[in-house]
Amino acid sequence: MTVPSPEASSGAPGPAGAQGGAPPAVERFAGEPPSPWEDRFGFSRVSRAAGLVVVGGTTSVDQNGVVLGATPYDQAVEVLRKIEHQLSRAGASLAAVLQTRVYVTDISRSEEVGRAHGEVFGEIHPCMTMVEVSGLIDPRMMVEIEAVALAP
Repeated sequence: MTVPSPEASSGAPGPAGAQGGAPPAVERFAGEPPSPWEDRFGFSRVSRAAGLVVVGGTTSVDQNGVVLGATPYDQAVEVLRKIEHQLSRAGASLAAVLQTRVYVTDISRSEEVGRAHGEVFGEIHPCMTMVEVSGLIDPRMMVEIEAVALAP
């Protein structure tokens, strides 16, 4: 679905330096498959606007609420597979990724997550941030990743 930007509906001015005219369109994509929280919490898995594709926080949970992967490495592999799929739905690819943000529940296992990230992005080298968080929405989850890519 394509929806106007928040500026269009609120009447607030657009970004600094905007020259008027119609606000940029934002395309929003539900997850495929959707997470159990998308409808309840009111978010999209992917948004495309202003030359960027943004994949929101992605975990290894499936549409039935089952967390896939027993280790941080296994979960990261699954998450990155899902991110690749979500990017493709918006016309982007892993090669277009500019930045990833990685949230882990145990930073002492960062090497496992970093290895999975390197297997996918070793030749691409996007900017990357990895931080430890106190927990994710489901205590079985150990890894959550976001990505920002150039839109085609």
